[in-house]
Amino acid sequence: MFQTLYSYFWWERLWLPANLTWADLEDRDGRVYAKASDLYITLPLAFLFLVIRHLFETYVATPLAGLLNVKEKIRLKATPNAVLEKFYAATTKHPKQADVEMLSKKSGCTVRQVERWFRRRRNQDRPSLLKKFREASWRFTFYLIAFIAGMAVIVDKPWFYDLREVWKGYPIQSMLPSQYWYYMIELSFYWSLLFSIASDVKRKDFKEQIIHHVATIILISFSWFANYIRAGTLIMALHDSSDYLLESAKMFNYAGWRNTCNNIFIVFAAVFIVTRLVILPFWIMHCTVVYPLDLYPAFFGYYFFNFMMVVLQSLHIFWAYLIIRMAQKFITGKARGGLGMARGSQSHRVVEDERSDREETDNSEEEEEAAKNGPLSNGHPVLNNNHRKTD
Repeated sequence: MFQTLYSYFWWERLWLPANLTWADLEDRDGRVYAKASDLYITLPLAFLFLVIRHLFETYVATPLAGLLNVKEKIRLKATPNAVLEKFYAATTKHPKQADVEMLSKKSGCTVRQVERWFRRRRNQDRPSLLKKFREASWRFTFYLIAFIAGMAVIVDKPWFYDLREVWKGYPIQSMLPSQYWYYMIELSFYWSLLFSIASDVKRKDFKEQIIHHVATIILISFSWFANYIRAGTLIMALHDSSDYLLESAKMFNYAGWRNTCNNIFIVFAAVFIVTRLVILPFWIMHCTVVYPLDLYPAFFGYYFFNFMMVVLQSLHIFWAYLIIRMAQKFITGKARGGLGMARGSQSHRVVEDERSDREETDNSEEEEEAAKNGPLSNGHPVLNNNHRKTD
């Protein structure tokens, strides 16, 4: 049974154009070709990445956070309450009004005390600012190094300047050592992201992130199996070109360097839109959809590869929508009088990650702050929102 499934899975017609077999991609005359067995190394490398990440976050990112004065926000802890804790853990973290009234009777607390307890309890579970900074630092470091390495791998290749060269001689295209390691490191890193996603900071697009990681792993793996290596290196470098900018903007955001963060974010938004919404669909996807048909009839691998490209492109459109929303806030805030520190939270909210949950506040605490610092605006102290640090 297993052997039959194995045979069907590696059937040449699924992976290669007509009249070609795996024998055509066997190493000979000093020419080395991609093999499925090469990817076995990516799993142990992924766990090595997790170890390196832990060491990096402990001995590099944490001291860096101290140098940049990344400060934790003091959170009021929810008082121990067995009734409310049981409901929080077993039912929902966001009780409806009817649930709040029911819990009020069971716990002996007032309705307002129950609502405050759940707000504080949810805040306790939110990741700390230091955790967010450490994660952003790690991803920034990897994406920057990966982008520089990726450009070094492809910048001197003819297909970097002429996309028709991507398919010249396909699939009898030998593999270079630099391409091998670029693929192995990128794929290992995305495996490590998938392994750690449950413990990383969870955002509103958690499901989309999983889809992205899985689609990326499948796309990288498939392009290796089918010897789409030239196209694959272009796609990976294109993706890395903007990711390190976003992570650096987050780092400065957590450190409170708002003007720097805003400026980097604008550069990131421009690079993201140009690379993901212009170059990728109109150059790279045109290259993978149109040019191969000049050389061989469409086959399953051709359709599958381009289907996964469409999945990634759909995610890019979704994230571009969030980026444009943030850019609109930036433009609106700038039009009303600048982005300096005196603008309070206006300039900072520009770079809030639309995917993240915001810190919740207690009405009673706000009222106390109002007594000390002045009137409220929409339930928030007018001049005291500029210290909220969210992703």
